[in-house]
Amino acid sequence: MTSKKARTIRELRASGYHVLPIREEMRRNLVVKLRSGEQIFPGIVGYEDTVVPQIANAILAGQDIILLGERGQAKSRIIRSLVSLLDPEVPVITSCEINDNPFNPICRACRDKVAEQGDLVEITWLPREERYGEKLATPDISIADLIGEVDPIRVAEGRYLSDELTIHYGLIPRTNRGVFAINELPDLAERIQVGLFNLMEERDVQIKGYRLRLPLDIYVIATANPEDYTNRGRIITPLKDRYGAHIRTHYPRSIEEEISIVDHERADFGDIEGMVVIPQFIKEIVAEFTSLARRSSDVNQRSGVSVRVSIANFETVISSALRRAIVNGEAKCAPRISDLPAILASTTGKIEMESVEEGREPRIVDDLTRKAVLNIFGRYFNPRDFDPLVEKFNAGLVVETGSEIPSQQYMAKVKEMDGVKQALAKLHTEKTAEESASGLEFILEGLHLNRRLNRDKVEGRFRYRS
Repeated sequence: MTSKKARTIRELRASGYHVLPIREEMRRNLVVKLRSGEQIFPGIVGYEDTVVPQIANAILAGQDIILLGERGQAKSRIIRSLVSLLDPEVPVITSCEINDNPFNPICRACRDKVAEQGDLVEITWLPREERYGEKLATPDISIADLIGEVDPIRVAEGRYLSDELTIHYGLIPRTNRGVFAINELPDLAERIQVGLFNLMEERDVQIKGYRLRLPLDIYVIATANPEDYTNRGRIITPLKDRYGAHIRTHYPRSIEEEISIVDHERADFGDIEGMVVIPQFIKEIVAEFTSLARRSSDVNQRSGVSVRVSIANFETVISSALRRAIVNGEAKCAPRISDLPAILASTTGKIEMESVEEGREPRIVDDLTRKAVLNIFGRYFNPRDFDPLVEKFNAGLVVETGSEIPSQQYMAKVKEMDGVKQALAKLHTEKTAEESASGLEFILEGLHLNRRLNRDKVEGRFRYRS
């Protein structure tokens, strides 16, 4: 494209510009990315060998897509990322409600304008961000919202109901030559689904009994929960058939992938961010907690356990550590095992329990937390490695831990404990007091969960003993 953009149809025609249908445009830009090795969906982790290749196949084939997956599986992020496969900007007839192709307008107003002014009709350049439309499906959505309605003001001005110029276009026509997404498609009323199918398949719109031929050029993508999509029969069969690719998303398949997503998405704590040192095993425990919840019989698996659980829990343990450091006047802090009870508040609103028994949720969260700590401890250590330390406890050593205890108070105990320094080095937490306190709590809790130490709860603190 030349530095001087065309401003009329004549200038556009003279420039040799060729308007591509939306599917060809997306296919061409995808091919460029594939050949260059550029990442198709930056920031999407864990789908490189599963979901992304299927989406690429669908786009190359020109197929509309339904993404099937539970909440928190990056479906919305994927569909919004499709905008990157559009050209930076495309020419449209100026003031057109439906972004008409200057060489082939489809709305009555633009056809009349071209018939009257010919190639002198002005054009504008529409950026890719304005070529994306999205609607969350809710039971109260009407045909008027998605497709259009007769505008009573235009009728009052003297036009007939059968006049195409009386129509106020809905979201879908206004996304002509772009990408339109419908979130939670099964929640769309069946009569609205019929209208959507008619638009996608027959390319016509029926408003107030007036049939309008409107060959829109739109790439349609939808999302749905598999439970709603497959079991309840809430999507009409012709509409299912219209979508060429049905792609199943999934949760991260390893805690490493989960951690990568959390690191990318979690909140930045601004000016106090530099106070936080986060041991790797804390990240692993938070990710393992979510992984266990996704397999727990106590958690409703049909609603899913979002990655947002991991993100919120990670932010919570950091917040607990920061609060302790601020109160105790410490320059640095590291999340500890004693900070984990705080995740109850950030977990219970994001997962649905199978049982509604009073007081059941805290017990389930506590059980999952213990299992997560036990599993991650097993990644790093064999409990028998700490036989000399256990002997110290048998000889009368007692250690108190707690979320409010300053980090420096742990250092004296570290010197009394055989083998702990080597274990802290293995955890990469031996350098500072706050990291050592975090590592020590992890070791003590791991030994307790492996039944090598007893643990008592006394006035909000934990006391480890023989």
